[in-house]
Amino acid sequence: MAGAALDVYKEWLGIPDGPRPPDYYSLLRLIQFEDDVNKIRANYKKLNGHVRKYAAGQHSVRSQELLNELAKAMLCLTDSERKLDYDKSQGREFEEEPSAFGGQRMEVSLVEQGVVTSEQMEEAQAYCENMGLSLRDALIQLKLVDSEVAAEALAQELGLPFADLTDLLPDDNVLDRVPKNVVKQNSILPLFIDQDRLLVACADLPSAELEDELRLRFGIPVRYVIAVPFQINQGIAKYYAPGLRKEVVDEPKATAKGKSKDKGTKAKEPEAKIEIPKPQQRRGPLTEDEKKQRRQIGLIVMLQSFALPFLLDQFVIGPGQLNLLIDLLIPAVVIPITWLAVFRK
Repeated sequence: MAGAALDVYKEWLGIPDGPRPPDYYSLLRLIQFEDDVNKIRANYKKLNGHVRKYAAGQHSVRSQELLNELAKAMLCLTDSERKLDYDKSQGREFEEEPSAFGGQRMEVSLVEQGVVTSEQMEEAQAYCENMGLSLRDALIQLKLVDSEVAAEALAQELGLPFADLTDLLPDDNVLDRVPKNVVKQNSILPLFIDQDRLLVACADLPSAELEDELRLRFGIPVRYVIAVPFQINQGIAKYYAPGLRKEVVDEPKATAKGKSKDKGTKAKEPEAKIEIPKPQQRRGPLTEDEKKQRRQIGLIVMLQSFALPFLLDQFVIGPGQLNLLIDLLIPAVVIPITWLAVFRK
């Protein structure tokens, strides 16, 4: 019970009494409407490291929940498009509508930050053209930057947030709704839903087809966060381990072309069920037409009872060996039975 009453915002983060949960700026201990991405990330890293101290104790569950809250705040405020919407929802007014997309190009930002020299960047650009690589991969292969620095630079260029996946715990309900083959083929890791948007970690900006599929699966817009490729692969191996995820039952709706996105699987059509009609049982008295038909059949049977002895005499017993007893016995048996069966009903 003591854990339930703990105000982690006040006790762990030093946030004064007020609205709970706090707004994103208060949560990250920032001034209202802070725009400096580096300042936002720095505060997030500092608070993240502090909260992680409680991860192994009795408050481990609440610690992870707060870590995810901090991550959601950081991912929103470092996403140019989402930050614009969030600031407006908090009452911020803009004299001039800022651009919500894109940022400084990777080759410019890394040189300006002093991470690489101009000569090294020219070398990397020539290498990526010759090898058919992206600039990010060229910088990594030439060992000019590490994977995290390259991913952060790409995120800045795309105007998207960068996420360290080691700090995050994806939502199981979100993971369950995206099949393993989809995350592996596209090198993505679904994270959680925040402010009616699905957040997905990726190494590069995914295709429009994948975005359409995810939007159809969840029915909400999709926003991406850039992460280190190795961390994405680690997350897939960890959260989609054999037997860990339950299979996705609901498939995404058909696209405008009327085809499912999952080309590797075909929907199994239900087999046609053949029903064998059961013989109907007679209920109620016979109609006049049925009685007339039965009488006609009865007369034919009685007449055949006279013809049958003649045929036996001619083709079976043989001429001259007429057996009078057989000739009289057959009609004597057949006619009464037929009369009782047909004419008395």
